[in-house]
Amino acid sequence: MDRLPTLRAFALQRYHFVNVFSHGPSAASRLARYSAPMHPLNEPDPLNAFCRHTAVRVPGALAGLLAGLQCGIKDIYAIQGSRTGFGHPQWLAAQAPATHTAHAVQRLLDAGATVIGKTQTDELTYSLTGENYHYGTPVNVNAVGRIPGGSSSGSAAATAGGLVDFALGSDTGGSVRLPASFCGIFGIRPTHGRISLEGACALAPSMDTCGWFARTALLLEKIGLVLLDSPAHPGPPLQRALLSTDAFALADLPSRQALAQVLPRVTRSLGPVQEITLSTTDLTQWREVFRHLQGAEVWATHGAWITQVQPVFGPGVRERFQWAAQLKEVDIAPLRAQRRAIAAHLDALLGTDTVLLIPSAPGIAPRRDSPAAELDEFRLRALNLLCLAGLAGLPQISLPLAWVDGCPVGLSLVGPRHADEQLLALASTICAVP
Repeated sequence: MDRLPTLRAFALQRYHFVNVFSHGPSAASRLARYSAPMHPLNEPDPLNAFCRHTAVRVPGALAGLLAGLQCGIKDIYAIQGSRTGFGHPQWLAAQAPATHTAHAVQRLLDAGATVIGKTQTDELTYSLTGENYHYGTPVNVNAVGRIPGGSSSGSAAATAGGLVDFALGSDTGGSVRLPASFCGIFGIRPTHGRISLEGACALAPSMDTCGWFARTALLLEKIGLVLLDSPAHPGPPLQRALLSTDAFALADLPSRQALAQVLPRVTRSLGPVQEITLSTTDLTQWREVFRHLQGAEVWATHGAWITQVQPVFGPGVRERFQWAAQLKEVDIAPLRAQRRAIAAHLDALLGTDTVLLIPSAPGIAPRRDSPAAELDEFRLRALNLLCLAGLAGLPQISLPLAWVDGCPVGLSLVGPRHADEQLLALASTICAVP
C-alpha cells in the first residue's frame, strides 16, 4: 500500500502554493496576504500542511521511545516561544509567544520526538473540511483533488505525505477520525480526559480530546505509550466484536462494499462479528443531541471573543457560529440527560472487552471546492457516525483498510471507556494480518 513516493512526486508537479489559494471570493487578496515565503525551518512544504506564520523547530530528548522521529503539531497547542494561531489570523494577532509548552507536546519532546513545525487547522477548529478560508487547503496526497478533512487537516496531510513521521491533532466532533479516513492513515481519538489538554485551545471542553496520526498501527500504538497515563492494572483484552448495521447503512454503497471486503481481517483477530442495531431511536437524533450540545459549548467558550472582535470567518464556519449564538439554555438542558443515557447505553453494550465496528466516514473525501450546500450535507452525514464517541467520551481508531475509486475510506474500532491501550494493541494485531 506504499503509494507515497509516486503520489508525493505527483503532488509536487501538480500543486504549487498559488493553486492552494486559487478558489473562492477574494482568493487573490488572501494569497497576497498569506503567501510569504516559508521560514527555512519549515521547508519544504509542497502540501501547504504547515503554518506559514510560525517557524517552530524543537529538538527532542537524545533518548526515548520516539527518538529520531519528526512530528508536526496542530496549531492549537502552545510551544514555548511561539504564537498559537488557532486557524485564524485575528486570533494569532492577539497572542503573545507562549511561556510554556503544552503538556502533550512536552511528552513527545521528552520521549525524543523532534517538532519540525506547527500544522494548519480549520478556523478555531470548528469545521470538518480542512479548507481554511484564510490559509488555504492542505493537499491530500492519497485522494488527489479532494479535501483532507478537518480540523486537523495539516497534521493529516503532513503525515500522509511523509513530511513527518507522525503528527498531533485534536478531535472534538471527528477532527482526527475524519481526516484519517480521507487521507488513508491511522488516527485515534482517545477516551475523553485520558490526555491532558493543558496548553491547548479549547472548542467544546466536554468533548475535546488530544489525538494523533501515523502511517502504521505500530507507531500509533508507540505514541500512545508516551501520551497515555496508563493504569497500573489495565483492563482485559478486547475479544468480542459488534457491527452496527444502522451505522453501516449510513455509508454509501461503494464504501459499504469496500469495508465488507476487509472485515475478514477483523474476524481473524477477534472471531465472528455479531451484527446489532446500535441506536434505540435513530442515529440522526443522536447527531442532533451532539450538534446542539457542542454548539452551546462552542459559543460559551468563544462567544465573548467573537462578539468583541467580530472576526472574519469563511463560509460554513461563519454560519455555524451564527447558529451557535442563537442556542438557548432552555432547549439545551434536556439534551444533557439524553447524552448521559446514550453514554450509559454504549458503556453497557461494550462492557470491558467488546469493540464496535462502524465506518469512519460515510464515503471518500469530497472534491475540493465542492458547493457549500454539498459539503454541509456531507458534514451532517459524517456526524451521524462521528457523534458516538463524542457523546460518550469513548476511544476510537480509524484504520486505513479500504479503498473506493482509488481513494481511502476508514474502518473504525470504538472501544470501551479507558481501553485505549487495548484498542491500540488490537489495531496493531489486525493490521499485522494480511
